[in-house]
Amino acid sequence: MLLISLIVRAAEIGELLGGPSRPRPQDGASPGVPVPNPPPSPPPGMDAKMNTLLSWGKWGVLICGVAGLFICAGQMAIGRKNRSTFAADGATGIPWVLGGLSLAATAAPIVAVFFK
Repeated sequence: MLLISLIVRAAEIGELLGGPSRPRPQDGASPGVPVPNPPPSPPPGMDAKMNTLLSWGKWGVLICGVAGLFICAGQMAIGRKNRSTFAADGATGIPWVLGGLSLAATAAPIVAVFFK
């Protein structure tokens, strides 16, 4: 504890005597150094390939969404008689499937908001 107070006191004396001190940025800004902020751009030749990859991903999500809705409908149909929890599981799966499809449909506009 004594050592810490000695270090603090020595630092205060050094500042009072005009000793070397490091520059301190104000309000979180760096002292005179501009921070670059370039816009996003695809690597050369990757634009068409990435569009193809994204379209395949959208297609895959659409197929999974249709399959998910079919599975939920099947659970509800099978669980209609004497298996009410199975039917309830199918019914509670529908909002999850629709939420996933909605997120996939709106993913590009959501990301575009942050890159404008």
